[in-house]
Amino acid sequence: MDVNGTVAEGFEPVREAFAANFALLGERGAAVAVYRDGHRVVDLWAGTQDVDGTAPWQPGTAQIVRSATKGVAAAALLLLHQRGELDLDAPVGAYWPEYKAAGKEHTRVRDLLAHRAGVPVLDRPLTPAEAADPCLGAAAVAAQAPVWEPGTDHGYHAQTFSWLTGELLRRVTGRPVGEWIAEEIARPAGADLWLGLPESEHARVGRVGPVDTPESAGGLRTRPKRAVAEAYADPDSLTSRAFAAITPLPDENDPGYRAAALPASNGIATADGLARFYASLIGEVDGGTRLFTPRTTELARTEQSAGPDRVLVVGTRFGLGHMLHGPASPLLTPGSFGHPGRGGALGFADPDTGIAFGYVTNGFRQSVTADPRAQALVRAVRTVLA
Repeated sequence: MDVNGTVAEGFEPVREAFAANFALLGERGAAVAVYRDGHRVVDLWAGTQDVDGTAPWQPGTAQIVRSATKGVAAAALLLLHQRGELDLDAPVGAYWPEYKAAGKEHTRVRDLLAHRAGVPVLDRPLTPAEAADPCLGAAAVAAQAPVWEPGTDHGYHAQTFSWLTGELLRRVTGRPVGEWIAEEIARPAGADLWLGLPESEHARVGRVGPVDTPESAGGLRTRPKRAVAEAYADPDSLTSRAFAAITPLPDENDPGYRAAALPASNGIATADGLARFYASLIGEVDGGTRLFTPRTTELARTEQSAGPDRVLVVGTRFGLGHMLHGPASPLLTPGSFGHPGRGGALGFADPDTGIAFGYVTNGFRQSVTADPRAQALVRAVRTVLA
């Protein structure tokens, strides 16, 4: 496999790990980018643009990044807080009166961001067409009774995070979430990322699909713990119901789905766009604007939820919308914050080392929070910094 792109002196182990992903882990098409102190030090790509195709991956190829989108949505709400437009300790209902229904009147904004809102499921799942309508999604989650008292526990809001964050942003700003992110995050950061893909960008986005971990991966094959496997297999579990809040699962290659704006699941980015976005949260970046003040950067990586996750059935750590470094989702150092995408993508920032990281792929695995290919690249970056 020919690996294209560049690495700065000292970052050669990342190129080696990236090549090994193709040789040993069955990678089809992928890219990785790393920034250090606002300067790009890794920019690599290889394979095919489509998971089932032959056309080569190009420098500007983008892919859907699934739940890595949540990190962008979280940053949007933290920016509103930074600007004095959103109070993290205010009830969600102060901005969105309909949300007070069914015992949710005391849910705070920080509960919503930290996966403590208690509404990871919908009693009546939405179809993909309904889910793409932000008004229908917002109405459904506003009417939903919580499955635990908001603020008392945490569990991953796999799909409902879309309407929780998107509608809250719309109520505060009066603007659609995809439009706001394009104008207030992607453009000033100079990042190639979209929530609601414009028609003009369709050609650069590859087809995604499931891939198996090959036998050559040996011990890196994904084998979930029994309790986790049982939770996903039980259609009545919170785990299954949370991911099934949209039923049936959307066709992620459908242009209509990609044009929708679902902050939990359907953002599209290049690896460089994802890394550049995170670089802009922790410092100045070449050709772009710093988005977070140092105070907001610290807020983003401050723990809000930790311990057994009622949905993911493993121990998770969350800040205000971002996942934090831990066994379930290893990042670079204990001070890192970011978000994986189920089955592949990963983006994060580490203020302590000045590192920002982005990885995108067109082949999705069964992993939820720690894909072996992304983790191999993170370990390589860690080796460089040792």
